[in-house]
Amino acid sequence: MTNGGNGLKLVFCGTPQFAVPTLEALLAAGHQVALVVSQPDRPSGRDHQLIASAVKQTALAAALSVAQPEKIRNNTEFRSLLESIAPDAIVVVAYGRMIPPWMLTLPPLGCINLHASLLPRYRGAAPIQWAIAMGDAFTGNTTILLDEGLDTGPILLQQTMEIGPEQTAVDLFPVLAHAGAPLVVETLAGLANGSIHPQPQSHEDATFAPLLDREDGRIDFAARSAHEIYNRWRGFQPWPGAFTALSGKKLIVHRMAIARGGYAEGLGFAEPGWIVVENHRLLAACAGNTWLEFLEVQLEGKKRLGAAEFLRGNPLVADARLG
Repeated sequence: MTNGGNGLKLVFCGTPQFAVPTLEALLAAGHQVALVVSQPDRPSGRDHQLIASAVKQTALAAALSVAQPEKIRNNTEFRSLLESIAPDAIVVVAYGRMIPPWMLTLPPLGCINLHASLLPRYRGAAPIQWAIAMGDAFTGNTTILLDEGLDTGPILLQQTMEIGPEQTAVDLFPVLAHAGAPLVVETLAGLANGSIHPQPQSHEDATFAPLLDREDGRIDFAARSAHEIYNRWRGFQPWPGAFTALSGKKLIVHRMAIARGGYAEGLGFAEPGWIVVENHRLLAACAGNTWLEFLEVQLEGKKRLGAAEFLRGNPLVADARLG
């Protein structure tokens, strides 16, 4: 392979912070990253300043060449650039674009993707969020050879890790990002020396993790138990979070907990969405005679407050309901 020794000539495609540890690991392993491909700079903030992606910032700091094509499928200039580089492999981590057929067949070792789930579980754009939202106790990373499908390519390597009962998506993102980086390095080494043999996925066992929508954050007290709502809140951090309505105004729940044990049992049965205020605590009835405690909330147009402070400024009328 090129670059002498054990180093490979690579093109790296990635955009958000999740992809940065892998790029850094490839450089530390002695690979030649001939080009970094990232999404175009996007406007951000009130002044709509163009902000470079985390991957682009990392690449520039390492004096690497960067390309930011708006489109890649029929981009002849971009295709000529990659063909002139002739990489041994293309590494794709959270790039945000489907890789076209001409890229898939360009490098001899293929296009290697790091996906943050135990494929074929949670194919799609939001695997970390949905694994938590569905209450899974385990997740992990998978490296695959990309094909023309959505996360359908053959599996190269996998690693498994626990999801803590209180871990949110914000907590889990960096854990998986840093664990996945050496997995990609190991995958490249195994492909280069022939010790890794791609294994087809079981498509019958596939589940999907679609891009999140704002409405995914709306709390459905009637259809979901306290545990299910709590898991969705953990999974959907920082967006779309969890929200409901109180007296016609949006109420964001920034922190919540499941009300357990004797205290919850003492509350008895209530219609889902019904509120109980007791000892400056704010509790909401959910499906299956389960209860949530709202620890920190934010009413539309107001600042976020702990439950006790919120209740002091917003005395609830009798039989107040959420949703």
